[in-house]
Amino acid sequence: MSREYQQALRELSLRLETLKIHGHGGVATDGEDWRLFLRNKLKELKASVAKNKPATAGAHAPAGGGETLEDIRAEVEKCRKCALAKTRTNTVFGVGNPKAELMFIGEGPGAEEDAQGEPFVGRAGKLLNDMIGAMGLSRGQVYIANIVKCRPPGNRDPLPEEAEKCMPYLTRQLKAIKPEYICALGAVPSKNLLNSEDTIGKLRGRFHDYQGINLLATYHPSYLLRNPSAKGESWKDLKLLMDKMGLEDPRGKK
Repeated sequence: MSREYQQALRELSLRLETLKIHGHGGVATDGEDWRLFLRNKLKELKASVAKNKPATAGAHAPAGGGETLEDIRAEVEKCRKCALAKTRTNTVFGVGNPKAELMFIGEGPGAEEDAQGEPFVGRAGKLLNDMIGAMGLSRGQVYIANIVKCRPPGNRDPLPEEAEKCMPYLTRQLKAIKPEYICALGAVPSKNLLNSEDTIGKLRGRFHDYQGINLLATYHPSYLLRNPSAKGESWKDLKLLMDKMGLEDPRGKK
């Protein structure tokens, strides 16, 4: 049994003792909902078991070879696979918890994201933060990325060939993070991930399967800024996601 595995078990045992003493209702430590803590801790334990389990004869290593997000980021920073590299200020790789249970995926960086090198930092980013907060989570508890890592000129949608060149990086991010849930923000990520030509209106409101991951599509925050009347429908989508994840509405609304 690895040292990391033993430490994780001790942490989990201590947290469970806290819950027994104080009762589980509403208990939070270090700003985390206890349910989310337990899910993340169990995820860490599973990963530790898998890492230390002897290899089965004839088994193949998973694609990506257990690479880290930093390995992938280093490649992205040097990438020149499409024309977007010529006009970028910074690559925009991703941000958040590298062991996140939930991953939000948008279409591509805008002007502020290109300047800062971080996804969703402008007005749409503030609204996304509000959406995440309404779920009872924080930006640091999830992972946020885009279909393409460089800004399309004029904030246009990524062209199919640009998305095709960049998607392998996202696929590798997903393999490194191993999220259980994906929230696809808008038509571009939804269509690319699901290989579908359906509109976002047809794709949203239900779960899809993406390589064994529960995927829910909803409207992009930029669309919601232009069309505030759609926020209610987007909230319905987030409620579906919360119910699937076992998250309670922090505002007490049903």
